[in-house]
Amino acid sequence: METIQVKYFSEEIEKLSLIGGKSDWVDLRASQETVLKKGEFALIPLGVAIKLPEGYEALVIPRSSTFKNFGILQTNSCGLIDESYCGNNDQWYFPALAIRDTVVHVNDRICQFRILKHQPELSFVEVRELTGEDRGGFGSTGRC
Repeated sequence: METIQVKYFSEEIEKLSLIGGKSDWVDLRASQETVLKKGEFALIPLGVAIKLPEGYEALVIPRSSTFKNFGILQTNSCGLIDESYCGNNDQWYFPALAIRDTVVHVNDRICQFRILKHQPELSFVEVRELTGEDRGGFGSTGRC
């Protein structure tokens, strides 16, 4: 089991924890109330700085309910934090664009993260054809 060092910038947010048996993603919470008007952008502080183990990175994405509950989008779609972002003041933020007027309160769960090993070294080989089953191209799954 890896041990992860976490610095909290706020006493008002719940501490990080895994939801045993339900998910291997960890919820992140707003550490400051943020009022946004439709069309406004804000970096919402998440109240943590984390020292990731060497060779690991964190993916940060919105929770499935974030847009419905708050009307905000993560502007970079998926945040990537590598192990070099580990200083005492390297607080994590959620880059939010408001689609409607909204308020995000302290301790609201707005995004989640998971920690992954870096991708292994790869080499690419050009081929004339791929031998996998053809799925029908972009947007073809889920049709009735």
